[in-house]
Amino acid sequence: MIRIQTQDFDVNAEIEALRNSGVGAVATFTGIVRGDDDLTALTLEHYPGMTEREIARHVAEAQSRWTLSGVIIVHRIGRLAPGDNIVLVAVASAHRKAAFEACEFLMDYLKTRAPFWKREERAGRVEWVEAKSSDDEAAKKWR
Repeated sequence: MIRIQTQDFDVNAEIEALRNSGVGAVATFTGIVRGDDDLTALTLEHYPGMTEREIARHVAEAQSRWTLSGVIIVHRIGRLAPGDNIVLVAVASAHRKAAFEACEFLMDYLKTRAPFWKREERAGRVEWVEAKSSDDEAAKKWR
């Protein structure tokens, strides 16, 4: 399940949706807007339709690499304030190693390749966020 939305999400409800008799592990990552360096807001934009297709392609790759019983990705768009949820990646599997690795793989993809654009507001100035080489380095291990 992949959702791009403006409204907040309930992490516990999303995890509960993945639970079934075959699940031995659910690994999650929740991204939250940091309020450091005087950040007052973060605005996320995307390309509707393309974003969901691209994320689905990488979910399919994760499912081909690991035995997974479910994946939920929720990514927010719009203007967010410090402390707001940005993204949830939740992965269910019979075993913890597959759940952890698939969750990390998907999050590394979202940080480096997903078609989202971020704009930060700080002390009266607005700037687009550039890609970080450290995120690209982290994603290299999945090639």
